[in-house]
Amino acid sequence: MRDLVLVIDVISAVGLIGLILLQQGKGADIGAAFGSGASQTLFGSRGSANFLTRATAILATVFFLSNLGLAWLYAKQAVPTSVTRSVVTEQPAKTEAPTPPAEAPAAPKAPEVPK
Repeated sequence: MRDLVLVIDVISAVGLIGLILLQQGKGADIGAAFGSGASQTLFGSRGSANFLTRATAILATVFFLSNLGLAWLYAKQAVPTSVTRSVVTEQPAKTEAPTPPAEAPAAPKAPEVPK
């Protein structure tokens, strides 16, 4: 589900970039007002502006909704935990009475040599 929403988000972002770059600035309207080839355009003199504006608004809505959906999905996945629970503490070792060291066996006595 997250992957699908992520793909929709990326496609809408790229589409928004393309549509915004295709739109003309407000300064270009003066040239169209004096008839500089407006009849030869694909959408007419104002048709492209309305189409691009509506398409941009639709893609912007899709983009924002997909971002909200991604935020909701990722927030739902993360489980909040306390910082103190992630700290590992060492348990003190059990203290037992020390055992006395084992006595080493006595070395055999060497026989005395007569003088």
